[in-house]
Amino acid sequence: MADRKESIDLLNNAGIKATGNRILVLETLLHRKGPMSMKDIETEVPSLDKSSIFRCLSIMREHDLLHALDGGPEGIRYEVCRGHHDGPDSDEHIHFHCEVCKRTFCFEELKVPRVKLPDNYTVHSTEHTVKGICPDCKAKQKNQF
Repeated sequence: MADRKESIDLLNNAGIKATGNRILVLETLLHRKGPMSMKDIETEVPSLDKSSIFRCLSIMREHDLLHALDGGPEGIRYEVCRGHHDGPDSDEHIHFHCEVCKRTFCFEELKVPRVKLPDNYTVHSTEHTVKGICPDCKAKQKNQF
């Protein structure tokens, strides 16, 4: 699991009280190092019920500690936001979603390109997900033939 002190520091810096459940959910997200669905978190943390996990995710999202990504048919996926916690996501980056294994990978070094919108439009966040086949699944497919 991720370092407990790091989780507590992230929660405190975001203005969130560091309760046991919140620390556990945040440690789980940090350990994965990539976006997780609520179902993924439920599987990883069977000691917490769905409503407790949802409340933790909601408060972290409200305080801009998490990104919420559209996971398509798999639902919303969450990942830790290490940018500023006082406004729109500032560490937006490219994601890759494997259509075979359904995993989503973060490419933090690849930033989401800025789009110039017409006047009077206000951007709160952007999301950029590339879909395809990851190297692991591609190698498995190659070995099947």
